[in-house]
Amino acid sequence: MSLSSLFNIAGTGMSAQNTRLNTVASNIANAESVSSSVDQTYRARHAVFQTVMQNAQAGGGQSLFQDQGQAGVGVQVSGIVEDQSELQARYEPNHPMANEEGYVYYPNVNVVEEMADMISASRSFQTNAEIMNTAKQMMQKVLTLGQ
Repeated sequence: MSLSSLFNIAGTGMSAQNTRLNTVASNIANAESVSSSVDQTYRARHAVFQTVMQNAQAGGGQSLFQDQGQAGVGVQVSGIVEDQSELQARYEPNHPMANEEGYVYYPNVNVVEEMADMISASRSFQTNAEIMNTAKQMMQKVLTLGQ
């Protein structure tokens, strides 16, 4: 792995965490939206990450870890999935969105969990930014070695 590949790895990590932050923001924004039916109620969404693997190198070099010979070269968002946990049905017969039985349905968004997820994604983004800065400083030091 070269020093320059760190930029790609950290960049893909920052991009993935940005998507995660966007889904958390969407969940929090819709946490108190209501509906009169289960089908129309907002469901929490979560980003699913996947490791991007290095392509197998052409050549006959033998590795002790040949069956595990691929190294991760980044991360990508493989999809956004909806949380299938149960929605919150509340009996509020005076609510304008209540169904004929008097129930309104709230999303399955736990704001406390979403805030913890937001902090985690923010810190992961910050860590990747620090990795990029460190790699940049290391490359600058390499350029000054010959002076």
